[in-house]
Amino acid sequence: MSGTYLDSSVLEKLIAAAVAAPSMHNTQPWRFRLDTESTTVEIHADVRRGLPHEDPHGRALHIAAGAALFNLRVAVSHFGWKPVTRLLPDHRHPDLLASVHITGRTSTRTLHGDDLYEAIWHRHSSRFPFGVQPVPVSVRHELAEAARAEGATLAVTGPRETARLLRITTEAERRNHADPARSAESRRWSSRDGAEDTGIPSAALGPQDTFEQLPMRDFSARRSLDQLPARPFERTPALASLRTGHDRRTDWLRAGQALEYVLLVATAHGLRTSVLHQALEWTDLRDDLRPATSPFDHVQMLIRFGYGPEGPPTPRRTPRLFLELDGAVPQGDRY
Repeated sequence: MSGTYLDSSVLEKLIAAAVAAPSMHNTQPWRFRLDTESTTVEIHADVRRGLPHEDPHGRALHIAAGAALFNLRVAVSHFGWKPVTRLLPDHRHPDLLASVHITGRTSTRTLHGDDLYEAIWHRHSSRFPFGVQPVPVSVRHELAEAARAEGATLAVTGPRETARLLRITTEAERRNHADPARSAESRRWSSRDGAEDTGIPSAALGPQDTFEQLPMRDFSARRSLDQLPARPFERTPALASLRTGHDRRTDWLRAGQALEYVLLVATAHGLRTSVLHQALEWTDLRDDLRPATSPFDHVQMLIRFGYGPEGPPTPRRTPRLFLELDGAVPQGDRY
């Protein structure tokens, strides 16, 4: 991209797209740095926003960073440039998770299509009941292809496997309730109405399932039962398991990119999504999530999808708060 510059409005749009990605409890555990000489955007882990009790190894943090990376790639190509991505580019700096070199104009306007770029701004987790309308097979195939394109496998589960995964998730939710440190950590990031630009506001928490079959995370009961009583959820939820062949840091980053690709494709098709992450926070239960047909795969996420109400948006910090320019805060009209 020699000889060209990112003006402030475009750069802020790129970072805004990246930080629109999902993260566990909406902690937004990332920082960005722009190297102006090479026009490279670096994504760093913000370990101050980690979850030491619920995510002690940083797997969920890496998945969030991978999702932010995918959004950044989509946005860069949307503006007509080519994103060249490297994962963990410098072993001397373990918090440097990825870099995106923004280079020459592409022959096509966008790498993934304008629908995905628009979906970035409309993708919100929906923790509410979905309807019974089935998802077309063609859409399911498209979701699976999105995951495959990023080096992961997405498998929609049948009724028996879905029931098994829900039982494991229910056990994880029970353990979370019984663990004071995890419960306190969850509470710190929920019901931050109007006070913070991170975390999950009460309006986005969603109700519990009247049938007690679908174990939605209850964030240690921070929701008001008077304002949001339990409601009947779908009796046979549509679930998909996102898996990778290995379980290294690079695999977590790839899983995050695959997750976001899947979520954006789903959003573009009018689907609502949410994740069931609880069992992934316990080593033994995460192992139990592996299907008998793929015992050596590593489950990275359980995704619930269907047709239903759009989830309320969760807050985001201002892009400038995430971004450094060669170690300094950018000023003026150009970065």
